[in-house]
Parts: sequence; C-alpha cells; structure tokens
Amino acid sequence: MRRLLPLLLLLAGCAPAAGQRGGGIVSLNPCSDQLLLALVPAERIAAISHYSQAAGATSMPLDVARRFRTTGGTAEEVIALAPDLVVATSYTPPATRAAFERAGLRTLYLDSPTTIAGSKAQVAVLAAAVGASGQGMAINARIDRALAEARWTGAQVPALLYISGDLATGDGTLLHEMMQMAGLRNAAADYGLALTGTLPVETILAHPPALILRPDAEGRTAAIRRRLLARTDAGTQEVAFPRELINCGGPTIPAALARLATVRRQVAP
Repeated sequence: MRRLLPLLLLLAGCAPAAGQRGGGIVSLNPCSDQLLLALVPAERIAAISHYSQAAGATSMPLDVARRFRTTGGTAEEVIALAPDLVVATSYTPPATRAAFERAGLRTLYLDSPTTIAGSKAQVAVLAAAVGASGQGMAINARIDRALAEARWTGAQVPALLYISGDLATGDGTLLHEMMQMAGLRNAAADYGLALTGTLPVETILAHPPALILRPDAEGRTAAIRRRLLARTDAGTQEVAFPRELINCGGPTIPAALARLATVRRQVAP
C-alpha cells in the first residue's frame, strides 16, 4: 500500500475539480489520431499519441503530427489535461482504465478492426462520440466509392505485402481484405499465415508470389530474399507500398485501395 500511495496522491492531484476541465479530445493511438483529424477541427484536439510523431508508426504526415501536443499515454499525463473525451484502445491496461474512471473522464475504447465493414463501423462510432456524424458519413462514403473503383473481378495475382522488415500481413487482417478486393491474392494466407508474422524464405522460394509489396527496400532480410528470388525463374516483381497506408483503416482505406488497384493494373492479367 505504501508503494501505491505516491501514485494515488499524484492521480488525485491531477484530477480536475468540478467545472474545471481543460477541454478538447485526447487520443492515445495513431489510428484514432488520424481519424480525429478527419472528423474535427484541429483546435478540438488537445493531444495525440506520441506514435504519430514517429515515422514508422504514423498514419498522417509528420509535419502535421508535429503541430500537436503529444502524450505517452500515461494516466497522469491524460488526467492532467482534463479533456472532454479520451479516445483509447481496447488494449488499455485495467489500472489506466480505473484511473480514468476515478478522474471522471469520459472515455471511448476502440479496437483494431480487421475488416472494411468493421472499420466503417468504428468511423461511425467515433464520429457520433465527437458530434461529427456527418463527417463520419462522408468518410464512409469515400470508402464505398474507393471500393467500387478498386474492385477487381478477373483473375487474382498472388502477392505478399510486408508491413516492415520480414513481417508480412496474413489472413484475417484489414490489408488482406483490401488486397482481395483489388485483385491481389494474399500469398501469405496461401502459406498458412494468419494475422501478421514472418515467413521462412524457403516457403517463399518454393512457391514465389508474382508480386512483393513493401514499405521500404532496406534491411538484410529483404536483401537476402530479393537475391534468392532473383535466382529463380519466377520473375517476382517488387513494388513500393507506402508505410503510411499500412497502419490504419478509416480515412486511410481509400488511398490504400487506390494503390493496390494501381499495382494490380500494372501487372499482366
């Protein structure tokens, strides 16, 4: 109990008195960061997650992200800001949730959608929570238009989509569904990979995909894979897939679908 007392006192000190909220919205995840930016004016956002200011994690331009205050997601930081709404994730630790509740903060916990329909539903939920249902409907309408424009009805081309390094996206992911919509069969799913994970080079060499999509061409593993594939007669093509299109759904979906559709149109039927 003695060890807990300093933290409890700190949280009590951070808790806003009645009628003394700082206002605004605090987001603790890069995906809700970029969705909020599409839903509400910048002045309503009190703070975003520190991940959005990291090149490998953000889903918004870094120069935009750096205009906002950030937090590391700790209860102390968030409570001190006294926001009107905290947008957190379903992975938020129970102790942090309890601290938010004790401080009387209005909090919305969002999961990580693995389907386009789930992502659209999340857009609607957050839009309603921030009083921007019209903007949420507009985002979802753009997603529907992008789906119609990207939809491929011909033969699918086997492709691997790497998230970073040797980490590939498999079955049961949002990117997997988008690949299918755009006419790219997810080779990682054919290899038996669910969600995300690594694939042995031997597996890829035994059944090379027609395409490899990757956010960058650097790294020892990628270089080895590229060199070994070049020795086969598979003719695997490697194309860029921007990192900012990988991490999130929502407003990112139209651009991701457009890129996937462009890649599919550029390969032989």
